Amino acid sequence: MTESKPRPKRRLAAAPAALLLGAALLQASPAFAVPRCTAESDQSVFELEALKTELMVVATTCKQEDRYNAFVQRYQPTLAQNGRAFGQYFSRVHGRAGQRQNDIFITNLANARSTEAHKLGSDYCPRNSGLFAEVMSLTGPSDLAPYAAGKDLLASGVTACEGAPAPRPAASRPAAARRTGSAR
Repeated sequence: MTESKPRPKRRLAAAPAALLLGAALLQASPAFAVPRCTAESDQSVFELEALKTELMVVATTCKQEDRYNAFVQRYQPTLAQNGRAFGQYFSRVHGRAGQRQNDIFITNLANARSTEAHKLGSDYCPRNSGLFAEVMSLTGPSDLAPYAAGKDLLASGVTACEGAPAPRPAASRPAAARRTGSAR
């Protein structure tokens, strides 16, 4: 009888190393793992804001301001509500610096979307002008947030809730007691 030789251990030892390398690459690559907000409602607010910004960039880059104005007019109540929630997020997370952080985020988002437009050059308008037809053909305002979520517009260098702590649960004591620090 011939004895069977044991398998070389080198192959087995390489498998965990390959898995670790693959996991590290996935973790390091923002294209594969875009940070999300802790609360889905916050994530939705950021996604809708990113869609509005993308449409603004399309409008200004592709000379389609009238289409952007029609979008804003059709979805004005939803956009206004989202704008309030967006501002409240920054106030809640950053306190007095909330408005400044809001402005920084919007500027960075617009710059990131504009950079993407610049990279595509003359292909940008043909590729993205259809966004207006898509949003205007949605059934109604309730379809806007799911549509925005499917566009993945936060993945280009600016992410939602980045570095933000999770929302804190409200204390059960009365507001006056929270301000003074006493339970009475």
